[in-house]
Amino acid sequence: MKIFTDSSCDLNKQFYIENNVGLFPLSVDLQGKQYKDVEEIEADEIYAAIRSGEQPKTSQVSPESFLTQFEALAESGEEGLYIAFSSELSGTYNTAVMLKNDVLERFPNLKLTILDTKCASLGQGMLVREAVALRDAGKTYDEIVATITECAPKMQHYFTVKDLDYLAKGGRVSKTSAFVGGLLQIKPILKVTDGKLQPIDKVRGHKKAIAKMIDYVEAAGGDFSNKTIGLCHSDDHELLEDVKAALQERLSPKDFYVTKIGAVIGSHVGLGTVGIFFYGK
Repeated sequence: MKIFTDSSCDLNKQFYIENNVGLFPLSVDLQGKQYKDVEEIEADEIYAAIRSGEQPKTSQVSPESFLTQFEALAESGEEGLYIAFSSELSGTYNTAVMLKNDVLERFPNLKLTILDTKCASLGQGMLVREAVALRDAGKTYDEIVATITECAPKMQHYFTVKDLDYLAKGGRVSKTSAFVGGLLQIKPILKVTDGKLQPIDKVRGHKKAIAKMIDYVEAAGGDFSNKTIGLCHSDDHELLEDVKAALQERLSPKDFYVTKIGAVIGSHVGLGTVGIFFYGK
């Protein structure tokens, strides 16, 4: 069985190689050039560009990328599962479905499930990790598809950012809100709900924002003694460690899985973002 995902899942390049996961790269536009995420550009290059005042833009997976890998899957006779970026945040899922239907006309035996996870960043990535673990444990195609389809709606995503300026530049919040928020040290708390990123609270001060976010995490997750918490950050190790320490002290999870926010998601959230991901109750 072949597992596919796209680069918005914020797993590192080595993961795809070591676990035989097919990657569909989204693209990043920087200084007039377009780069395939993971394959041609890395997150650190994006963060350096943002620090220098650049505003990278992104675009969805190319139709050619889907066509090439879907045709290869059909010719191989393997079964495939594509764990896709939320359709509420990108046109990538809909393009994939269109290209699958195109390939099916020529290869009617193609067996491919495309799952709209309604997830993003490491929330999507943790579903990919789960699918790989199930495949490696010898589960059948039908069992894996059923399990990941069931798990996706349970995946929780919570984020906080150090300042609102970059979200304002990208049109996520108003410039007035960002200016006032900066003066008052307002830290927003955001959540992915039904596949969309939405603000759910705002707190004054860095430490209070972390504590409040963990209140939400605890309420949504319950007992964490047997759960792994996913953490990702946009090049802010200090914020990451503060959040991780607070989670450990309050919730004592079974484990943490930590990655850096990739080039595509990083282009939208800017620097100083941290995300928390886990299965809800």
